[in-house]
Amino acid sequence: MRGPAAAALLLAPFLLAAASTPSAVPTSAGGSAGRVLLLTVDGMINPATADYIREGIATGTEQGAAAVVIQLDTPGGLLESAKLIVKDMLGAAVPVVVYVAPSGGGATSAGVFVTMAANIAAMAPGTNIGAAHPVTGGGQDIGGDMREKVENFTVSLGRTIAQQRGRNVEWAEKAVRESVSVTEQEAVKLKVVDLIASDVSDLLVKVDGRRVEIQGRPVVLHTANAVVQRDDMRLRQRVLDVIANPNVAYL
Repeated sequence: MRGPAAAALLLAPFLLAAASTPSAVPTSAGGSAGRVLLLTVDGMINPATADYIREGIATGTEQGAAAVVIQLDTPGGLLESAKLIVKDMLGAAVPVVVYVAPSGGGATSAGVFVTMAANIAAMAPGTNIGAAHPVTGGGQDIGGDMREKVENFTVSLGRTIAQQRGRNVEWAEKAVRESVSVTEQEAVKLKVVDLIASDVSDLLVKVDGRRVEIQGRPVVLHTANAVVQRDDMRLRQRVLDVIANPNVAYL
């Protein structure tokens, strides 16, 4: 296998089964509502997704957005790409909200870590989250000593994110070791996510007034009256998204 498809897979051989200064924080995050940047991830977590979210966070920061909302529906994806997304989200200078939607969708495997890394995590009715056990690039179980190494690393990643965001650390470990999955109602009760919202408008009303920590600084969200600006993938990201799909890459 040669070309971009092989390069995309080489970035991470394993899939997941199903300190800046306070002045860098945009003043609008704690001030007037302004606008909210809406990103949509509907599919695999891969290098294209990581690039898309990184650009979205950068754009939201430059525009002084009240928040960047990532609407997420994913069956999983590359571990390396998930790590890059988590890194960008934890270090973001703008509040990041992950919204698992629409109904019938979910945040499976890699999506678990992306969701938990958000300042605020929400789910739509009829969604689920979990099943983050690592497998090989072809979807098979990892064998031998490598299985234990990869599993332990993935567990540590989940626990670190959960601790950082004040979420359920024990559940994060079970999602990896036992592939547990829960509904949106259970996720709120278990403190895996923060709330349930029927749509983006309902989400922005419910997160309005919530306090989050951005680069060590408390920020209050003002989103109830924010203008929603959609930001879609660029052409190069859409192309990479297609060729990074394991089925397409295999062909």
